[in-house]
Amino acid sequence: MSAVDDIDLRLIGFLRLDGRRSYADMAAEVGLSLPAVKRRVDRLQSAGVITGFTAKVDYTKLGWSIEAFTELRYTGRTRPPDIERLALDLPEVQAVYLIAGDPDALCHIRAKDVTHLREVIDAIRSSGGVMGTKTFITLGSSTEPA
Repeated sequence: MSAVDDIDLRLIGFLRLDGRRSYADMAAEVGLSLPAVKRRVDRLQSAGVITGFTAKVDYTKLGWSIEAFTELRYTGRTRPPDIERLALDLPEVQAVYLIAGDPDALCHIRAKDVTHLREVIDAIRSSGGVMGTKTFITLGSSTEPA
């Protein structure tokens, strides 16, 4: 792919904030024509820089008010694909991050309440190879676009 410039980075930032933002609106912001912005976004998608568009969800309105991160420690023989499989097996697991050092992985979890969270952690612990967990319940979060 040709180099990503400041305009490309601005377009990426706009789409991270609102994946449904119109090309016309972005074009006005960056000073390009609508077709030029569409070509840039298409190029970023073709190159794999933009891998998809998604919806932001307020999980509390779905009844999933608990957000937590759990450190996972595995036996030395557990393969990374087996660790990553957690994300596919438990709907409460939002993401699994393989990390260097101790612990082996970090698991992002959403749950309805503390009892539900405990059930999820128990399911993770019994999933095979887990030697230990340590869980952190979030009190709030904030993210900024890149």
